[in-house]
Amino acid sequence: MLQKILNNKVKIVLVALLVFVLALIRAFEGVLFYDPFSAYFKNDYLNLSFPAFKVLPLFWAMSFRYFLNSALSLAIIYVLFKDKGLAKLASLLYLVFFVILISAFFLLLSFSDSHNNFVLFYVRRFLIQPLFLLLFVPAFFYQKQQK
Repeated sequence: MLQKILNNKVKIVLVALLVFVLALIRAFEGVLFYDPFSAYFKNDYLNLSFPAFKVLPLFWAMSFRYFLNSALSLAIIYVLFKDKGLAKLASLLYLVFFVILISAFFLLLSFSDSHNNFVLFYVRRFLIQPLFLLLFVPAFFYQKQQK
């Protein structure tokens, strides 16, 4: 086991660096991205109405953040598995999930009241955090082990 770790030093350092960049994005989210819902969801949002927001800047900020997280996640997947097929599959999944999630987010904002705050919270969470990475890595690892 120790020998495997020593043989994969470069891979470990690259993955650690990419995870660090993901952490930097999270640490500086308030400076980098327009998101009036960040402060909203830190409060007692179940009893509050939605904050005022500008649709286009919010869409671009969430899209940019999603694709930034996705690009770093795809890099992590590629470094871990060295498989272009898995990276292509993951990028297709990221694109499909983006279309579904961004549509759901803005539909919830447009056509729901504050009773759906929980749903909006989780849809937004999947858009702004690299949660799919936590799902894809174990799934791809399991798939590799089965082959």
